[in-house]
Amino acid sequence: MRVTPGSRSEGIEIVEGRVAVKVRAKPEDGKASAAVLDLLAQALEVAPSKVEMLRGATSREKLFRVPPE
Repeated sequence: MRVTPGSRSEGIEIVEGRVAVKVRAKPEDGKASAAVLDLLAQALEVAPSKVEMLRGATSREKLFRVPPE
């Protein structure tokens, strides 16, 4: 997924076949990554502890894993 930190609004959408996530948090000290994780967990209706970041802690391109329920 492609992340846009420091956005005016928060949301998840599909753009050109890719997941695009916008968060208000700034990309400092992992705040934006944590905000993306929380937003993704909320959208998927799972606990944030179930969402695992596999790749992209310091990048705009991130990969998450959510185990099947």
